[in-house]
Amino acid sequence: MAYTTIDKPTDYFNTKLYTGNATTPTNITGVGFQPDLVWIKNRDNAEMHILADAVRGANKLLESNTSDAELSDTNYIKAFQSDGFQIGSEGAVNGNTQGHVAWNWLASNTTASNTDGSITSTVSANTTAGFSVGTFTKSGDTTVGHGLNSTPSLIITRHRNQASDWRVWHSSFGANEYINLNSTSAKATSTTIWQNTLPTSYVFSMGSLFDNVASIFYAFAEKKGFSKFGSYVGNGSTDGTFIYTGFKPAFVLSKLIDSADNQTIYDNKRDINNVAEQYLLPHSANAEGTATAWDFLSNGFKARNTLGFLNTSGGNYIYMAFAENPFVTSTGIPTTAR
Repeated sequence: MAYTTIDKPTDYFNTKLYTGNATTPTNITGVGFQPDLVWIKNRDNAEMHILADAVRGANKLLESNTSDAELSDTNYIKAFQSDGFQIGSEGAVNGNTQGHVAWNWLASNTTASNTDGSITSTVSANTTAGFSVGTFTKSGDTTVGHGLNSTPSLIITRHRNQASDWRVWHSSFGANEYINLNSTSAKATSTTIWQNTLPTSYVFSMGSLFDNVASIFYAFAEKKGFSKFGSYVGNGSTDGTFIYTGFKPAFVLSKLIDSADNQTIYDNKRDINNVAEQYLLPHSANAEGTATAWDFLSNGFKARNTLGFLNTSGGNYIYMAFAENPFVTSTGIPTTAR
């Protein structure tokens, strides 16, 4: 079996940096594909994180840092395009002379009805990259088809049309455990979210918390050489813990789960050389901060700080990571570190 089936990760996930001009419409190109999920953050100002996807529609906005209900507004993300997306003039996505980052994922560029679960979901799924976007409305105990044909390692879900925390299940969690994307809280338990049931290759389970509410999910299945959803234990040293991924990271989101602390996102476009220092907080509107964090290596990433949100001694952390390059290509050629 080949080490990876994805030799060019930027065909499926890519980070795009751009400078805003406050003009509508503005086309942002250079993504390399038509994204099905775009997550944008103004780097220079305290503006909301903006998430839009092709299943709900480009003008349907959610904010990772709040529990606010979905907003319909064409002046943020106006359209998904063949090599990127089109934006309006709102400062969160197009602040004049301000830097922005957009993280982009490819699903299928189409939607389909999925009947694998006890209710029908509407899904855009990419089984090669292990990513799907879907919507559903449940009643009673429900299973939801995710379309990945492999067991998800990460599920992010929330209500659309009413205030709701973002609930996150990670493959290192038990069947009733979760964290909230929009807060610093530690891992918690609830029997009303996942029905105390682990996801399968075809469905995940939703409990009473989601009764009779339109909801959205993003599901990710781990793909060798492209994505990794794992855990690590901090060692409290600047010669920090090394986390093996099997690829050179392009994006790392990590979270201490033992106690309340920041979630952080680092990527290879805002920091093109080691050590990666520029972070954003998915639970906060804060502008970009700086803290020495990671060496991005050819086969993983290594902590270079003892901060609590990164590498406290004995701390338990989870992460999601996507590749810049696989450690070894499908033809057996190794890649190199930075």
